[in-house]
Amino acid sequence: MSALLEVEALNSYYGDSHILFDVSLTVAQHEVVALLGRNGAGKSTTLKSLIGAVRPRSGRITLDGEPIQGLRPHAIAAKGLQLVPEDRRIFGSLNVEENLVLAGMTAKSRWPLERAWEIFPRLKERRRSRGTDLSGGEQQMLAIARALVRDPKLILLDEPFEGLAPIIVRDLLATCRTLAEAGQTIIVVEQNISAAVSLADRVYILNNGHMVEEASAQAVRERPELLHRHLGV
Repeated sequence: MSALLEVEALNSYYGDSHILFDVSLTVAQHEVVALLGRNGAGKSTTLKSLIGAVRPRSGRITLDGEPIQGLRPHAIAAKGLQLVPEDRRIFGSLNVEENLVLAGMTAKSRWPLERAWEIFPRLKERRRSRGTDLSGGEQQMLAIARALVRDPKLILLDEPFEGLAPIIVRDLLATCRTLAEAGQTIIVVEQNISAAVSLADRVYILNNGHMVEEASAQAVRERPELLHRHLGV
């Protein structure tokens, strides 16, 4: 598989605080990669650096062969990278369908709504409901669907299962697996380690802003000491 995303020696800061130290990773086309680490390890900062919400001070980011570091977030999104943030950021005053239509308006290529309804039938049932009237699980479905309607090359999921009931996590995990099987490339940051590893093809582990481990998900499942060493689990 060819590399869709290549990150080399990324260094990111919050003010004077050095957060990411020479972080490098690759993601192949149609691959699911899990980014694991303790709280504060730099996982979300990595995603924000990829999408341009945090501008790296040094390093190189290439998406589909094209450098994207230094571009503004909307320009990076237009090139096919979509972030589903931890806080979802749906428009609460708009209904489900309006959220999706608005997301697709500036996309070069966008999904028909029917395709989103096929993946998230619950959203079709709730299409006239405002964002503020949705449950946490429904809001997460909408946040993911809103990214997907822009037909992204790569989708970044930041804590997609956070705060959700186990049955909702199970259903969302099944949906993510369906997307992966259909060829969607995904990076997932998740504190629910078992869920993340069950979804991923490969795993990277961050510790204090340093990339300390890279392994196949199968190797992580077979060698729990890798997780114990870096995550204490």
